[in-house]
This record gives sequence, structure tokens and C-alpha cells, in this order.
Amino acid sequence: MQKFINILKDINELIVFKHSIFALPFIFTAMITASAQVNGSAWFGWKLLIVGVLCAVSARNFAMAFNRYKDEDIDKLNPRTANRPSVDGRIGKTNLQIFIAANAAIFVLVAYLVNDLAFWLSFPILAVLGGYSLFKRFSELAHLVLGLSLGLAPIAGAVAITGKIPLFSVLLCLGVMFWVAGFDLLYSLQDIEFDREHGLFSIPSVYGEKATMFISAIFHATAVIFWLLFAWAGGLGAAAYVGILLCGGILVAEHRIVRRDFSKIDRAFFTLNGYLGILFFVFVWASL
Repeated sequence: MQKFINILKDINELIVFKHSIFALPFIFTAMITASAQVNGSAWFGWKLLIVGVLCAVSARNFAMAFNRYKDEDIDKLNPRTANRPSVDGRIGKTNLQIFIAANAAIFVLVAYLVNDLAFWLSFPILAVLGGYSLFKRFSELAHLVLGLSLGLAPIAGAVAITGKIPLFSVLLCLGVMFWVAGFDLLYSLQDIEFDREHGLFSIPSVYGEKATMFISAIFHATAVIFWLLFAWAGGLGAAAYVGILLCGGILVAEHRIVRRDFSKIDRAFFTLNGYLGILFFVFVWASL
């Protein structure tokens, strides 16, 4: 029993399951918005709730595991990542490959059970999710690829409800993409010297700390603009606009924390962004 518990702990450490909170609120935001438009109610039923969770979790498991698998050669050289289960031998390559394949299969199967569009979109979505690990080896645009990986969640959520890609889901996708890319820039400041030393492409390693802070702020301002456009396209009420502006305030606080004390990047990255997603969902739900 203890061995099984240790395996679960290693898997949790590998994929950092608690960080699913970044994507889940936005897939459900899209689902309640789509349901309100199609069904006249924000509640879309237990079946689609389970489907949404399975899709989000399996897609994220695939993305995180694939990233750890492809980055083993990099992670073992970085003191910050050298103790990951994929590096220190707790999870072997074969088991990691099985985990990646299993989650990809679950994602495609669940998408197949949803509708035809979801099924056909599942393949390019998996390609994007895996692309981040490859992109950062040759382009600093990797931050945006990571953002798109999470940004696809609301499109998937809307497709599950409507069987098509509505405008509001695209705008929400773009908002999430710039939000994630913006905070990933701040997080990447921790590895600026390592990336330069090992020839990895990131905006911090290419353009420096000050430029990174500026670009991150631009990305986050762009995210708020797209979120406001999402509220307009989704026909949402005043509560949604209030929530979006509050989320903008959280992003301002995030930048102030990092500028004031570089050592508190983890606090800005995990705590504030976790609250932001939940706050966004709650206010959109209230507006519906």
C-alpha cells in the first residue's frame, strides 16, 4: 500500500496536479457561457461536467509528462529541476512513455464521445500541447505556445457544448494565452542565466530582465482587453466586467510583487494566478 502511495506522490510531483487550477476555471467559464446561450441555463449537466474534467486533466497530464520526458537532458543540469521524479529515476522512461500515451488516448477517446468536432480537434490540440517542449529549443515564442496550450481549454469547453467554435471562446482563448505567457515570462526570470548558458530560447535570456518585465506587462494588458471583448461577445452582464477588472488588479499586484522582491516570484506565480482563475469564473457565473 505504501509503495502505491509513493507512486501517486511521484506522479503528483511530476505533473503538479494542483496547477490544474490554472486551466479548469476557464474551460468551465466557456462551458457555462455556451450553455447559457444554447440552453438558456448556465448548468450543462453532469455528463458534460465529467467530460470537461476528464479532458482538462488528461490533456494537462499529457502536456506536463511530455514536457518532463523531452526536458530530462535540460532538467538534470538545472539545480531548480534536478530533483524531479523524471530526472532522479523515481519514474523511469518506460513508465513515463506509458503515462504519456495513456493520457493522450484518454483525451482522444473522451473527445470522440463528445462530438465529431471535438474528436478531430483533439489531434492538433495534442500537437500544440507537446509543442512547447520543442519550441523553447529554437524560439523565444515558446511562452506564447505555452499560453496557447492553456488557452485552448475554453475553445474545447465551448465545442463540447455547442459543437462549434463561437467567437467568445476564441477571444477567451486569446485572453488566457496572453495571461499565461505574461506570468510565464516572470517565472522564467528564475532561469535567465541557465538558459543563456545552455543556449535555450526564452524572452528573459534573449532580451534581459527589464525588457521581460515590460513585455509581460504588455501581455497582461492585452489579456484584460481580450477578456473584456469575451464578455461583450458572450453577452455577459455587469458582474463579468467587474470580475475582469478585478482580475486586472490582481495582475497589477503580481507585477508589483515581482518588481519589489524578485525572490517572491513563486508567490506571484502560484497564489495570485490561482485566485485569478477562480475569481474570473465566479464573476462570469454571477453575470449569467
